[in-house]
Amino acid sequence: MSEQVFSHKPVLLRECLEALNIRPDGVYLDGTLGRAGHSREIAARLITGRLICVDRDQAALDAAEERLAPWRERVTLVHNNFCELDAILDGLGLERVDGMLFDLGVSSPQLDDPSRGFSYMADAPLDMRMDQTDTLTARAVVNEWPQEELRRILWQYGEERYAPAVAGAIVRARDKQPIETTLALVDVIKSALPPAALREKQHPAKRTFQAIRIAVNDELGAVDKMVQRAVPRLNPGGRLAVISFHSLEDRIVKNGLAAFAKGCTCPPDFPVCVCGKKPQIRLITRKPIVSGPEELEENPRARSAKLRAAEKL
Repeated sequence: MSEQVFSHKPVLLRECLEALNIRPDGVYLDGTLGRAGHSREIAARLITGRLICVDRDQAALDAAEERLAPWRERVTLVHNNFCELDAILDGLGLERVDGMLFDLGVSSPQLDDPSRGFSYMADAPLDMRMDQTDTLTARAVVNEWPQEELRRILWQYGEERYAPAVAGAIVRARDKQPIETTLALVDVIKSALPPAALREKQHPAKRTFQAIRIAVNDELGAVDKMVQRAVPRLNPGGRLAVISFHSLEDRIVKNGLAAFAKGCTCPPDFPVCVCGKKPQIRLITRKPIVSGPEELEENPRARSAKLRAAEKL
């Protein structure tokens, strides 16, 4: 096995372990297994406890067999999307668990494997599926979605200020011939941007690729479902920890947790509560936890990471 596997630094590791407050006999779920960096540290702290590792990418589960080998008897690997939390726990006969962790970053192996089509730096078929059994691909989004829908996702998911121009360029290009590969798409994007945008520090295709990836994998819908389903499936005192990497995901997590922490949904001008909803969680983090200078030096990808955590009442 390459040294690279174990030199991989999971983001905000110490902070996550503190937030989860792991008990040696507890049952925990890592909803985004990835390279198993967080999972290894959780599993190492269990004695009679159990860890459920979920990933929508079968390649991550295959690699985890070796990475989690020392603790394999207390680990259960599940191929599924974390938004299917109820089905996952029901399938394992678990009513509730003592802690859940979700690291919403795209795992590095996916980005680093050029054949998966996530990267704008290497030529590959337009794919971008985190789960290779899903049917929707980046090729379908780029070649089949209406111009207005492309403009919407580029603006909303990629925060691409030239979204109308890029969407227009994609439609004009595909009318001549289908856009099949990542670098063909990069050329189209570059053709739509003004010279000033092409000179910016970040790659001109970065925002468009992010938007298409989020759309292909319904990442924001999955995060919303996950938050709604995770809180009810925690034991009292159980902890939920979520790391997000861009403002759209962080907003969904923040608002979802705030609603569970507030409880009452009555309009502010009601003199008394009539809905009867009680707070279900206590927020551990009023403001998100971010990486310190030491971690940023070791792992530049942690720069945009934000950790939010809550405890079930």
